[in-house]
Amino acid sequence: MAAGCRGALIVLEGMDRAGKTTQGRRLVDALRASGQTAELLRFPERSTEIGKLLSSYLERKINLEDHTVHLLFSANRWEQVPLMKEKLNQGITLIVDRYAFSGVAFTSAKENFSLDWCKQPDVGLPKPDLILFLQLSTVEAATRGSFGTERYENNAFQEKALQSFHKLMKDKTLNWKVIDASKNIEDLHKEIHHLSKEAIKEAGKKPIGELWKL
Repeated sequence: MAAGCRGALIVLEGMDRAGKTTQGRRLVDALRASGQTAELLRFPERSTEIGKLLSSYLERKINLEDHTVHLLFSANRWEQVPLMKEKLNQGITLIVDRYAFSGVAFTSAKENFSLDWCKQPDVGLPKPDLILFLQLSTVEAATRGSFGTERYENNAFQEKALQSFHKLMKDKTLNWKVIDASKNIEDLHKEIHHLSKEAIKEAGKKPIGELWKL
């Protein structure tokens, strides 16, 4: 890798059970096999104190007020920012399983939450070089393993969150790519790997950007 080249920030988004975690792991393995330095990061990052609280909430072990939950999810991302920037500047490509877009889409699917309010806490996060949205119908998602084990895994809620994702995708300042997640795992991986290689090439030419400068 050329001196001074930073790693790319590549985000996998999509509804629950779309295959983000599987594809994230495969992408990291493929990039490493081709000589890239790459690491996988998942949000919420459940190992921190905030992350443990969010994990209990998602598993329905505790209840939290909706504004509080949204801010905790954002705080969970912010506490990883120094490490993310350090790794990107070291030339490490980060593959991120869910990011601010999930936070905004899921909270704005609740009653009385606007997209603008939901975006505010994440303004200034590192801007992704590529956002891969794994598109899968809620009907198909519900047939996949373990659907329904966590708080937001029900069809009506997922449909509302999907509508919010589509609104977020209209932002032309972000590099969104929509991918058909109903493809078989191997074909999906090949498409993701191809798009990621392009993004990594481009990322090295520019500094880390900021998300949603409002």
